[in-house]
Amino acid sequence: MGEAVLKLENVKKSYGHSEVLKGVCMQVNKGDIYGLIGRNGSGKTTIFKMVLGLSPINDGTVSICGSQTMKELYQNRARIGFFVGARFYENLNAERNLRYFCTLKGIPKAEQKAEIERVLEIVGLAGRKSPVKAFSLGQHQRLGIASALIGKPEILIFDEPTNGLDPQGIADIRHLIQNLRDEYGATVIVSSHILGELEHTADRFGILNEGVVVKEITQDDLAQNQPAVEIAVADAAKAREVLEANGIKVMREIVEKSSLEDYYFRLIGGGMK
Repeated sequence: MGEAVLKLENVKKSYGHSEVLKGVCMQVNKGDIYGLIGRNGSGKTTIFKMVLGLSPINDGTVSICGSQTMKELYQNRARIGFFVGARFYENLNAERNLRYFCTLKGIPKAEQKAEIERVLEIVGLAGRKSPVKAFSLGQHQRLGIASALIGKPEILIFDEPTNGLDPQGIADIRHLIQNLRDEYGATVIVSSHILGELEHTADRFGILNEGVVVKEITQDDLAQNQPAVEIAVADAAKAREVLEANGIKVMREIVEKSSLEDYYFRLIGGGMK
């Protein structure tokens, strides 16, 4: 187990009589790309909002970078950058929008231009002068990620960053997220209901179901979780003939590792809604 940069212990949250989170326990380690998985409406965004202090916790504890007190928790929230449904001024360009975020984060005016150029270069929007209303959805998402990068936070939270994107846009965001960890040393927490894509992006996963994180797994866990029997033989055709003659149906020649989607549905049952 690595060094925990975010830890939730028995975190609960209700809205009126509706209990959304029933005791969430999860741990994100330094250097993780941590994928938070759950149905739409399962509480993924609620978890993020409580971590960020945007929604109060009914019960339980949140620790960021080892915080032990509410004062330390408040201070350490400044070490997080997040993109959770950011809104932009559509008639302004990327640079002018990001000046607003720089001001919110306390970046001195004399340093804002260099900081904006830095984050726009990272997300591939350097030199783009058109207003945000002319951006594609993928460019809009990248601008949201750029806003999260201001101030060089150690931890990044992205809520459904690939939602609505085409395959190329999804791949672009995936490579960007991996680059933020590999090249810039960030710990990244990302939610998505697109399990196949999240499998290619993250290296650890938390599976949220019915108000609790029912399992935390790694890519290695997926590789080892194969619900099949693999047999090595010299004559595959003869082996198939013998097996099927004895009533054993051979479904495929090569057994691949269990996919994240397979694992998810075996664990909680049903389908994504």
